[in-house]
Amino acid sequence: MRPPRQVRGEPVQIKAEEMTFDTNKTVRELAVEVPSATRVFEKLGIDYCCGGGKKLAEACSQAKLSVNDVLSGLEQAENARLARQETAIDWNLASLTEVIDQIMKKHHTYVQAEIPRLTNLANKVSSKHGPAHPETVVMNDLFEMLADELTMHLMKEEQILFPYIVRLEESTIEKTPVIPSCFGTVENPIAMMVSEHDSAGEILGKLRAATGNYKLPEDACTSYRALYTGLIEFEADLHQHIHMENNILFPRAIALEQGSN
Repeated sequence: MRPPRQVRGEPVQIKAEEMTFDTNKTVRELAVEVPSATRVFEKLGIDYCCGGGKKLAEACSQAKLSVNDVLSGLEQAENARLARQETAIDWNLASLTEVIDQIMKKHHTYVQAEIPRLTNLANKVSSKHGPAHPETVVMNDLFEMLADELTMHLMKEEQILFPYIVRLEESTIEKTPVIPSCFGTVENPIAMMVSEHDSAGEILGKLRAATGNYKLPEDACTSYRALYTGLIEFEADLHQHIHMENNILFPRAIALEQGSN
């Protein structure tokens, strides 16, 4: 199917089965509504987590991508998913407890397992290849900074924010008073978490810039290659992780608290 020509000032729409893609929607909205969209955005380098508030047309322009090509890619990915008869979970319909459980099991567990592995690899590669490739030293320092930030970030979520959201949901269901928190409204810790997400996103950008988009030199050893592959996968998982929190969990938690007052 050839995508329609975009008329200036008018949204482009492509329909995949029963799904319509509209350039007047934000990247965040499409990432939430279209199960396969995050994979397409990840592949094309479109920020759908921290910078997901931009309209699709604006995001395409900044990434120097054709709107029609991106829309076509979204259509193809969604039709391929439907053809495989994959059932996608609509996390906007799941309970907040289920959303948190997914984030903890899939993303927190992954980050906690990968940080030690990638830290060891980064130290090894920078020690061996640093003299010939000083970018590996910069990369090592940046990943150490990211690892430290994420370790504290996950701890705050697991020990403070997530338990409160679970209690908030339980109180709403049981129609009982919400146990007061130490931080006031849930918007306060969420604002801190979003700020820390932005910081993590900035470090990921610096890692890509320092490594030339993880371009391997000709003399890259096995550890060097394993490290860059791991960092690319780590980045993709963190994008999905931040998307689940910024675009799904946090807005719903805020709305739930406001509705319970």
